[in-house]
Amino acid sequence: MDFGPIGYTVARIDGDYAYLQQVGNPQEELKCVARALLPPEITEGTRLHYEMMEYRIEAD
Repeated sequence: MDFGPIGYTVARIDGDYAYLQQVGNPQEELKCVARALLPPEITEGTRLHYEMMEYRIEAD
């Protein structure tokens, strides 16, 4: 189990799930995550920071 830190970009939102692309590792398969575990204001293209089993939006 990976506790991070890992950067992700929201590649796609599909209903109650979001598909995340790992930053810097585009060949990696998209990670499917329940939207309930993510910040509610995410949109496609949002950059996320994952660490210690928590996702937060990266500041620009």
